[in-house]
Formats: sequence, C-alpha cells, structure tokens
Amino acid sequence: MVLDRINFLKDAINKANYKYYVEDNPDISDYEYDTMFAELKELEKENPLFITPDSPTQRVGSVSEKFFPYKHKYRLYSLDNTYEYEDLEDWYKKIVKEYGPQELVCELKIDGLAMALTYEKGVFVRGVTRGDGITGEDITNNLKTIKAIPLKLFEPIDIEVRGEVYMPKDSFEKLNQENLKNGDKLFANPRNAAAGSIRQLDSSVTAKRDLSMFCYTAIFTGGVKNPPNNHYDSLMYLKKLGFKVNPNIRLCKNASEAIDYCKEWDEKRFSLNYATDGVVIKVNNFGVQQEMGFTSRAPKWATAFKFPPEEVTTKLLSIEESVGKTGAITPIAILDPVQLGGSTVARASLHNFDEVGRLDVRIGDRVYIKKAAEIIPKVVKVIEDENHYNLPVYVPPKNCPSCGDELHIHDGEVNLYCDNPDCPAKRCAKIEYWVSKDAMDIDKIGPSIIEQLYNKHFVKTPVDLYKLTMQDFMQLDLVKEKSAFNMYNSIQNSKNNSLARLLTAFTIRNVGKETANVLAGEFGTLDNIMNASVDDLSKVEGVGEIIAADIYEYFRKSENVDMISELRALGVEPAPPVQNLSDELKGKTFVLTGTLKNMTRDEASEKIKLMGGKTSSSVSKNTSFVVAGENPGSKLDKAEKLGVIILTEDDFLKMIG
Repeated sequence: MVLDRINFLKDAINKANYKYYVEDNPDISDYEYDTMFAELKELEKENPLFITPDSPTQRVGSVSEKFFPYKHKYRLYSLDNTYEYEDLEDWYKKIVKEYGPQELVCELKIDGLAMALTYEKGVFVRGVTRGDGITGEDITNNLKTIKAIPLKLFEPIDIEVRGEVYMPKDSFEKLNQENLKNGDKLFANPRNAAAGSIRQLDSSVTAKRDLSMFCYTAIFTGGVKNPPNNHYDSLMYLKKLGFKVNPNIRLCKNASEAIDYCKEWDEKRFSLNYATDGVVIKVNNFGVQQEMGFTSRAPKWATAFKFPPEEVTTKLLSIEESVGKTGAITPIAILDPVQLGGSTVARASLHNFDEVGRLDVRIGDRVYIKKAAEIIPKVVKVIEDENHYNLPVYVPPKNCPSCGDELHIHDGEVNLYCDNPDCPAKRCAKIEYWVSKDAMDIDKIGPSIIEQLYNKHFVKTPVDLYKLTMQDFMQLDLVKEKSAFNMYNSIQNSKNNSLARLLTAFTIRNVGKETANVLAGEFGTLDNIMNASVDDLSKVEGVGEIIAADIYEYFRKSENVDMISELRALGVEPAPPVQNLSDELKGKTFVLTGTLKNMTRDEASEKIKLMGGKTSSSVSKNTSFVVAGENPGSKLDKAEKLGVIILTEDDFLKMIG
C-alpha cells in the first residue's frame, strides 16, 4: 500500500512538473503540489528502500569533488554556419540536385550549452556535456535539478536526447542584479551564466539558478514500436514523451520558406525570454539524412543561419573605477555616445579588470559595443589599428579611487576590493542602496544629496538618515524648504516599511529582494529571523544551507545587532505583513506590462500578493489577467492571441479597491 501511494505521488508530481515547466500550463494549484511533495518526502523518509532515481525528491542535488569524463556513445557533431541567404539557397540547391525537393525543418538556434541525456526504460540515468563531441563530462546530478528535464518519461523506452540548456533572460537579469548587490561576479550574458551554473560542484547552487532546456533531436535505441521516420515527427514525439521542445519550430517546403522564417525571427527574436543567435535548418526526411551523411565535423543535411549581432563602434573616452557597497571596484567604459538597440549608450560594462586585460582595452581606443542578450551594453572588442598600439596600456588601480587604501583580491575572486570600512565611496554606496527602490524606497534622496550629507558629516551610515532634521537638509546646496520637507517626510515614512524591504536593505550576503520576501513570509518578524537557527533557515524553500549560514552569521555580528538596536530606538520597526485577501484575486495570476501611472510595477505586484494573488513575468495560458500600462510591448500581443483578460490600469485599481 505504501509503495502504491509513493508511485502514485511520483507520477502525479512528474506530470505536474511537465504541465508547469514544459507546457507552461499548470493544472493544479501550488498548494496541491506542495502538499503532494511534502507527503512524498515524508513517505520516502520513513521508507528509504523505496527511493528511486526518478523520484521528484531527487532533484535536490549534492556536492561533488569533481566531474568525470564520459565518452559519448553517439558523437555530437558541430554545425556548418552561414550568414548569407545566398549560401542557404546554394546549400539547398545541391540537395535538390542529388535527392530531389526536400522538406526542411527550421528551429531557433538557442544560445546555450549542448547536452546528451540518456534514458533507460524511460528513466533518466545520465547527462553529459558536449565536450569535444566525443568525450564530455558527466553532470547528471546538476541536470536533475532542471525541472524541464523529465526524470521519468511517459513511455518506458530507451533513448538518447540532445538539447540546449539555457538561462531565461529575466533570470539572467535577476542573477546579475543579485550579484551586483552582493559584490559578486557579474556574468557577461545568459550563456555564460548558464555555463557557470551548470558546472557547479554543489548542485544545490545549480538548482537555484532557474535553468531550462529545449530538446532538438533524439536517437531511439530500444522499446519504440513505430519510431518516427522524419525529424519533425520525432520532435512531436519528444513532446509526448515529456520533453520541452521549442514552440517556434516550422516545417518548410523549400529554401524560400526557410529564408522567410529566418527573416521573420531576425526581427522577432528580441521579444523572446531566451537568447537565440540564429536558425538551424535540417532536412526533414531521416532516410535522406542517412544517405547524405556527415563531413569530418558536421552533418551535410543541416546548417545554421547566424543572425548578425547588433554591434556598433565608438570611442572609449575613459575608464571609470566605481566603488560598490561591498568595496568591489568595477571598471566602467565611458563612451562617446552612440545609438544601439534603440537607445543612446554612453556607458558600458567592462565586468572586471581581468576582462579589461583580456581585451587589451586602452583609453582612446575605438571599440565595438553590443547589448549582451539585448539587455546590458558591454565592450566586446577593440579595433587594433595603428592608433591602438600607440596608446599607453591600461594599468588597473592599486589604490582605491575614493580613499586611497591599497586594493586587494579576495580568495577565489577576480575583483579588486577596497577593505577600508571607512571608505567614503563605499559608505555612500551602502546608503544609496539603502534608499533605493528595491530596499527602503526613500524617494527624493539621490546620489548627489547623499554625497553632500556625507561631506558635511551629517550621515556616515544608513542609521544616520533617521537622525536628520529639516534644518540639516536646508543646509545643502539648492535645497529649499519644500524639498527639505519632502526628503525628511520620505525618510520618516520608511520607518514602518515591510520586513522584506528592511532585510533587502541590510545587504546580507546572498540575500536579495526575492529571498528577503521569502524570509519575511516564512518568519513574519525580524526577531524570529534573528533568533532562527541555521537549520530553521535552511528548511525554508529557496534558502538552503549556504544562504542560511550567511543569514545566521549576519545576525551574530555585534555591529549588525547594534545597528538594529539603534534603528529601533529611532523608530524603525517593520510593519507586520497584513493580508487583505480578496476572492477576486485569490489564486489568480497577473502579468504586469508597460508603465503604470499611479504606482510602480513592484508596488502593484506587492498589492496583488497581499490580496492573495500571484504575479508572473511571462504570459501563458495559465495567466488570469494582464495589467497593461503605457507602452506595454509584446506581452500584450501574446495576451490577445491567447485570449487572456486584459485590464487597463483603471480596471486594476477598481479591482484592488
């Protein structure tokens, strides 16, 4: 009876994961899912002999000492590339000449990492990186944490499936924002972020990175009664087995239709939530594929059309050495302003000083810049002309540009750090973050005001903000009585902000806005979090042992405890979470798009959650409402296609009362 119940729960949870992570169309509530998962964990804990590799509980992960090489049973080939439509037509003409007209399958080329997944009797047994195509690395435990990868198929067959592991753009943005706040390494683009995440020795870290996978081909090795005889049908079969297949695949009659597909997606690709750098075109018929065969490195029956990257050139005027709140020194390229991707770019990321050295960037160079994953401008290349070699080589700073202290490299990192706790730029950066929208959201107080307050010795730490008077503000340059009143009131109004905002403002290592929200919802009060053990904290979904240890240590440091006591003495006490549940919002999923006039999207999202609703960053069949502000973009188009109810801002305000 127990085994029957365990098997039932495993199947139900695996199907729920498929509906949620593959079809983007969940059919059970989060509460139902969590209840089943908790029951399964408890039953397996009581009956450990019944734990199997395909159990959803085995996605948690473990720590490995190293990854081991694994020789692929079937080689993973590369693809020939082309950037010209004429080359694509020539490739197709050669095929027609020898094999007659052929259907082609067009697929978006995902900018990720190729993987080979092996299933025996429908159970996932091994996941290996591409490597050199002949030998890769066994990273099975890490791949098990990706919920788009099924642990058990809907049919008990033997199969090897290839696909691309990728990181969605919004997850990449969130990860880089968290890393920036915590002074950690910034990733150049979603592909680098995915690569850094998939090769973590601690797979519990991989589990937190929100990776996904699109599957694009399969080798059927046993148990399939009527295997597909063409590529398109094989992809449809993969979907039936439980794999995530890109929804934008198209069957084309000839090269002309394939070129139309390439032109269409060269324009539309920027609206996707994942990076794509081209289109893969394959002959559909497996028999013809087999006849055509392979060159020494690539199949003759497939080619890739690469989109031209949007890059522009401009002059590097200087390199700004910015000091962050953790003391990390970040090089920023100051550019001759140039248009890129619809906006004027005057500053671009150089990531760290290792990257500056690798690119050999020199002040006065002409450089190529692009938007990494169409989001963040970055310097990608130097034009190595005669002028470049006549310029002095850039030398990273040895001393902090703010306080002059010697800079250091911390163990295991590439960033330079100022470790002086009294560094003015570091202190100002901490105060700037405290007042930011993600933290205490203290309006009217920007960097220039903070710099004046610091230089006049009115503030040294965020605590000092709550000691300021209107008279203090009126001593600043260009500040009149009304402005002073607004700034003073904004600080006073922040005293009873939410617990999540206060936790975010503390800048606890590895704790950003999302984790702060989870902690506030779980523990309710600051005292409960301060008194929680590492074990208590690590049990919270989405926290884990590493972050739990960081939180625990933060509240054990005397300077942090003293700061909290001082804040409380000044009247800073987070308001307890108050839920005003609404039958109209309860359990409903909202997507916010465009600019709202009466509140920020973060404020609207917070209101929805307090009233029992949920928010999502993408529109799907499961979306209940899309709230459309000004300039709503592609999300509105998708909502209209799916028939999702669209609310104006006025409609939304009426709904939330």
